[in-house]
Amino acid sequence: MSIDGDAAPAYGTPLPTLSAPAVRLTTMAAGGGCACKIPPGELETAVASLAGQDFEQVLVGLDDGDDAAAVRIQDGLAVLSTADFFTPVVDDAYDWGRIAAANAMSDIYAMGGTPVVAINLIAWPREALPMELMTEVLRGGLAVAGDAGVPVIGGHSIDGPEPTYGMAVTGTAHPDRLLRNDAAAAGLPITLTKPVGVGLLNNRHKSTGEVFASAIDSMTTLNRDAAAAALEAGATAATDVTGFGLLGHLHKMLRASGVGAVLDRSAVPLLDGAAEALRDGYVSGGTRRNLDWVRPHVRAGVGITEDDLLALADAQTSGGLLVVGEVPGYPVIGETVAGDGIDIR
Repeated sequence: MSIDGDAAPAYGTPLPTLSAPAVRLTTMAAGGGCACKIPPGELETAVASLAGQDFEQVLVGLDDGDDAAAVRIQDGLAVLSTADFFTPVVDDAYDWGRIAAANAMSDIYAMGGTPVVAINLIAWPREALPMELMTEVLRGGLAVAGDAGVPVIGGHSIDGPEPTYGMAVTGTAHPDRLLRNDAAAAGLPITLTKPVGVGLLNNRHKSTGEVFASAIDSMTTLNRDAAAAALEAGATAATDVTGFGLLGHLHKMLRASGVGAVLDRSAVPLLDGAAEALRDGYVSGGTRRNLDWVRPHVRAGVGITEDDLLALADAQTSGGLLVVGEVPGYPVIGETVAGDGIDIR
């Protein structure tokens, strides 16, 4: 693996798996995974003055906070660009690398695109953690990139106080076949392509060391097939569900599109063990901030509890796609309606 721009083969001979580190990775950072994002309200305020750049070739920019930038470079071809990185969400270095890579590529899939190349972004406390463990992280990222058919060529590294890893990913798409967060229309089903609850399970993992295979499997599953199915079904609006939770990302899409939604709480799937983690109080600070931000736009129906809202606001890492339209093989969790806000029943 090459860092700081030195060319290297995309896929090499796998290295032997290292034994567990003496220091658990999840204890090396204040937050973990996409739960370590800057809270959505604070972030929107900070970048508000940066929107509105006037370039004719820009199809999707900063204005609506979409998943990736899209720039038309010729008729029938747009280039997509994104970057995503975060602190450890699990203690296993290889799995963390896999999760971070799947999460970074998700932004391209969420736009209806195909990732074509990636570069690594990593900060490593080299005096606190062995460099061999960093290699395991990079090896995990390389493995998922290999599954996606995406070469990882170089990257950038720094010596930092908290281990942090992710990727910058470039992709392509047809300009007229983008999945955008401002293209939702009223009167359509809303589909979710992965269960929620990884934030609850990851927070429990950080607190107790318990390992949840269902969470790791979900976070390392690429959104490639879901994106292809959404495009095949004729969808035009979608986003991926990550650090701002299902409610946060749904709110952003509805706001950008000028529509509202009715959400069926009972139709939203939860990962195995997530309900128990919620019951036992393993709710991250990021999830609570998500709910605080979106609460003014949510109308909870009879029987909807605070725990229901916390589950729907759970900060996801490498979550599924939230698609306006019915996507065969995935659950419908609600519908878009004329108006604004989110009614939960």
